[in-house]
Amino acid sequence: MPRAPIAPLTALLATALLAASAAAQELPAAGDQPERTFETVAAARGEARREMVVAAHPAATAAGMAMLERGGSAADAAIAVQMMLNLVEPQSSGIGGGSFILYWDAAGQGLVTIDGRETAPRAAGPDYWLGEDGAPLAFFSAVPGGRSVGVPGTLRAFEKLHARHGRLPWADAFAPAIAAAEAGFEVSPRMAASIAEAPVLDAFPAAKAYFFTEAGAPRPAGSRLANPDLARSFRLVAAQGADAFYEGSIAGDIVAATRDAPMNPGLLTREDLAAYEAVERPAVCAPYRAREVCGMGPPSSGGLTVGQILMLLSGFDLAASGDSAETWHLFAEASRLAYADRGLYMADSDLTGMPEGLLDPAYLAARAKLIDPAARAAEAAPGSPPWKETRLRAPDTQPERPGTTHFVIVDRYGDMASVTSSIETGFGSRLMVGGFLLNNELTDFSFRPEADGKPVANRVEAGKRPRSSMAPTIVLEDGRPVLLTGSPGGSRIIEYVAENVIRILDLGQDPAEAVSAGHVVERGSGVELESGTGAEALAEGLRALGHAPEPANLNSGLHVILVTPDGLIGAADPRREGAVAGN
Repeated sequence: MPRAPIAPLTALLATALLAASAAAQELPAAGDQPERTFETVAAARGEARREMVVAAHPAATAAGMAMLERGGSAADAAIAVQMMLNLVEPQSSGIGGGSFILYWDAAGQGLVTIDGRETAPRAAGPDYWLGEDGAPLAFFSAVPGGRSVGVPGTLRAFEKLHARHGRLPWADAFAPAIAAAEAGFEVSPRMAASIAEAPVLDAFPAAKAYFFTEAGAPRPAGSRLANPDLARSFRLVAAQGADAFYEGSIAGDIVAATRDAPMNPGLLTREDLAAYEAVERPAVCAPYRAREVCGMGPPSSGGLTVGQILMLLSGFDLAASGDSAETWHLFAEASRLAYADRGLYMADSDLTGMPEGLLDPAYLAARAKLIDPAARAAEAAPGSPPWKETRLRAPDTQPERPGTTHFVIVDRYGDMASVTSSIETGFGSRLMVGGFLLNNELTDFSFRPEADGKPVANRVEAGKRPRSSMAPTIVLEDGRPVLLTGSPGGSRIIEYVAENVIRILDLGQDPAEAVSAGHVVERGSGVELESGTGAEALAEGLRALGHAPEPANLNSGLHVILVTPDGLIGAADPRREGAVAGN
């Protein structure tokens, strides 16, 4: 991997690049971004001919565009976007967490996925989340501190991506974030609200010093915040590669922070970090209406569960029923069946046996017969794909919390990236090292290792990757990408992504219309309708079909690029602060 020095981009030049790129798209610069509420603000939308970035913050979008405008690839832009998000959206993702990268290689005409999911310490075992009384810990009591921290995977994943597909020196992609970290940025309304709402964030000295004022108040929107510690960490990684993080002084700081945490000290060792590897895996693709919907396989449940939902619906004419209670009833029933399989079977397949037939067309055709277009089924149980170990599993419904981001990129060479990245709960473990937050991804494991004498697939094991719902997605038509999508949102990510695909491909909605539409979610525990949106108008029709819909705050962060014969159409979810830019 190149070990080039940081390119000579000064803070002034980097700031100018960010402002110019935003202005070119008639977007406010990062510090001028107004507060966005779903009820009052339309989705950011843009069109371009050959290259585009859609990310969760204008500064991140602009950092990615700066790489593309210099002739960089989607891989180079993805690194720049992620590093800037670490700075300006630290509650959601960063180098202290993990990432799933879905990448279209135009030259090779193929998809690859890179698994940068965190891993459990080698000292961890199935009883990891059991208290002294043998009962599982309460979720939020497990989050803060060192025990919830898995070995971060983001930097190894992006290093592998750059080695395969980068066109610019590795260090160049860090320059915009370094410059902004040193010069300072304005705290956005979303970041300020997240700080104010985060429990026990101020119980950890490094996080308190950074996210709170000297008087102990949460930093307000519009206040200026620099992060010289993060700039130093980025400079080390830019100059020395990811080894600086996994084997150098940063690794020592991570281990010390987790093992000496004031709450829930952890078991991570330097050997755990040094042994970490990002894994290149084949994409998981599901056929859907003469297209292929492709995403991440295990340890993500995203690609499989999105694929199951869509394949279960492939025999129904959703275009004819339109945006109606009948369509979303079918969607809810398919989701119930898919989430039932997810809870029983899906986990890190490197360490846990999984059926190979979860996307088998015959299996799903039989499952689809359980869907009654006229009524909600009384039960949605897991199926029985042809697999000898089916009887050995116990179901798991461990929740996932939405501390996540998503972005999509298309470059001038035809390469494309759909990336979902996370530190799990907002602000992760609350532990801060080197200017970045450490994840709490180990709480994505099942806290119960077994039930009724049967092991839970997603139980804790040494070196295992916790199950995720992150679902970066690329849809292929005639072997070429036509849609890139994905979202944050915990275990609801799967629903947001499947719904987005249906709205664009079946209902013919423009990307901006599709990401703005009110959500319908059904994870096996009842239909949720997004509060304050048009989705609430579906309630009466869904009740007539046997559902008991409840209002909910469904805070997605969909970022989408539709690839058309005439160019690119991008959209950013109005529920967040995302921006679209392109050429």
